[in-house]
Amino acid sequence: MMMQGIRKASQGLLGKLVISVLFGVLILAFAIWGVGDIFRGYGRNEVAKVGKTEISIEQMRAAYQNDLQNLIRQQRRQISPEMARALGLDRQVLSRLLTEATLDQTAKGMRLAVSDETIRNLIFDDPVFRDAAGQFSSARFNELLRSNGYTEQTYVALQRSTILRQQLSEMLVGGLTAPLALQELGSRLRNEKRAVTFARMPASAAGEIAAPTEDQLKTFFNDRKAAFRAPEYRTADILAISAATIADPSKVTDDEVKARYEAVKAQRFTTAETRTIQQIAFPNVEEAQAAKAKIDGGETFDEIATERNVAFNDLTLGTFTRDQVFDPAVREAAFALDQEGVSAPVTSAFGTVLLRVTKVDTAHVRPLEEVAAELKQEIATSRAAGQITELHDKIEDQRASAKPLAEIAREFNLKLRNAGPMNATLARPDGSQEEALPGGDPTLQAIFRSDIGVDNEAIRLPRDTGYVWFDVTKIDPARERSFDEVKAEVEKQWRADETATRLAAKARELAERLDKGETFDVVAASAGLTIETAADIGRQDQRPELPATVVSQIFGTVVGKSGSAAGTDGQRILFKVDSATVPPYVRTTQEAGNFERLLSSSVSEDILLQYVAKRQTELGVSINEAAFRNATSGAQN
Repeated sequence: MMMQGIRKASQGLLGKLVISVLFGVLILAFAIWGVGDIFRGYGRNEVAKVGKTEISIEQMRAAYQNDLQNLIRQQRRQISPEMARALGLDRQVLSRLLTEATLDQTAKGMRLAVSDETIRNLIFDDPVFRDAAGQFSSARFNELLRSNGYTEQTYVALQRSTILRQQLSEMLVGGLTAPLALQELGSRLRNEKRAVTFARMPASAAGEIAAPTEDQLKTFFNDRKAAFRAPEYRTADILAISAATIADPSKVTDDEVKARYEAVKAQRFTTAETRTIQQIAFPNVEEAQAAKAKIDGGETFDEIATERNVAFNDLTLGTFTRDQVFDPAVREAAFALDQEGVSAPVTSAFGTVLLRVTKVDTAHVRPLEEVAAELKQEIATSRAAGQITELHDKIEDQRASAKPLAEIAREFNLKLRNAGPMNATLARPDGSQEEALPGGDPTLQAIFRSDIGVDNEAIRLPRDTGYVWFDVTKIDPARERSFDEVKAEVEKQWRADETATRLAAKARELAERLDKGETFDVVAASAGLTIETAADIGRQDQRPELPATVVSQIFGTVVGKSGSAAGTDGQRILFKVDSATVPPYVRTTQEAGNFERLLSSSVSEDILLQYVAKRQTELGVSINEAAFRNATSGAQN
């Protein structure tokens, strides 16, 4: 890529920081979205303006398309405009352009400059512009510029701007190191370990909860109406094609199946013979021959092992196929024996040994009849893969003529699925779950972004395996449900809340007793709880017995004190922090050096983000949303 040409400007830590900031996601750092008073006075071709610098539609469109194509190459699949917007790519590009414009104006105002000689050296030293002999090639330079849409003037201007932004950033945060106190605090947060004594308080520990009255339930419902709202439900027709769905195994002949079987039988349907091999090692051939003579005379292999002080667990080499035994002598001898047979002395790579085979699992080949259906489906699917593009184009032609999906499905003998009503998590109104949609989350999200009557783009399945089309056929808007509709759900939630409240109160009483000096044994016994312990708990740990919510509370509690937190399945965890250990922060270790660089980079980035945001406030930022949508809509190039 041509952007590799700015590599020289970003080789150091600071340079990488600058490039990261310029090309990263800065949306949250700039208060520029949804602010009503900045939308004013635009030129027709202006997407945004920072101070006196305008960002044109063409500039925005070119940057957006470049980033979109990069994303497509990275993902190795097509990215639709809807998917790109859902990923926030359009806003990321605009943020970057605004940031660049802000830094450019600031550098200009400070009279920063880059000499022509610096630019020349930067270009001449860039290996991407060198020929096979390692020398700068003007022909290659011009060729790469043309192929990436640059002129010499625009490329030089790009390099000059990049270096100026780096110079400005060096003035702000160059050489900045995170303070030692911050490093030590960060080390403590990362490496502190705690030990606790704890007990699980089940829901039953809350005691008997009387049935609620109607008035109690209605009050509970009225205070939480939003929690009981019916979400928006949508119904959609879905047509999906993939090699698997359009494959027709009935068109595969028996001869084709047989040929495929013979081609893959050895690799897929044959289980190689395996043998469990034992050995006893001897210092020389003579002792091995004497031992073999004893075995031939009636002694057992195990008795010989005992005489030579070989433990039973040390006898077995393992279970192997022929190819897995790397020593040729051992391989040939072991696979020539019958089960329980003992070999003559074998000169292996590690000395003289006697071998015994304790188990033989013979080779097994799955017959053709057993795998014929599987192979038919494979062959049909492989053929169908080549038909996907042609079928896609035919369906798109039908869609262009405004035919509904149901009619298209009948014409091509495809299965049409009616999905829904379902909410944005695939839950149905009756509480059941809609079966996963073809294409997964992207399909579901697209359905909820669309509307009735909209001609939606086809969604490409991962790894180019097919396509999904959909039509939204019905939308049931979100609404408030009446008390009678959700009475059972209200009572269930009321009881859960009441149980949690009582458990929290009881846990608070027990924690107070612990903090007053009673032992955990006594307190737990009085409440009928079982004591457990846990050690070496890290701040970010999650354990089955101590979920993240509990660990967070443990690290928020002073050593020697007690507390409680909600666990899983309606439980509450009562705990006492027994100890906390923090390894000393030794700055000379590699780990400490890496952490210092990471923390310093983070601090520098925060400062740079704050500076850019402040400069944007001073310069003034305006965005023309209509022009922005114009620049980021349309087909991919």
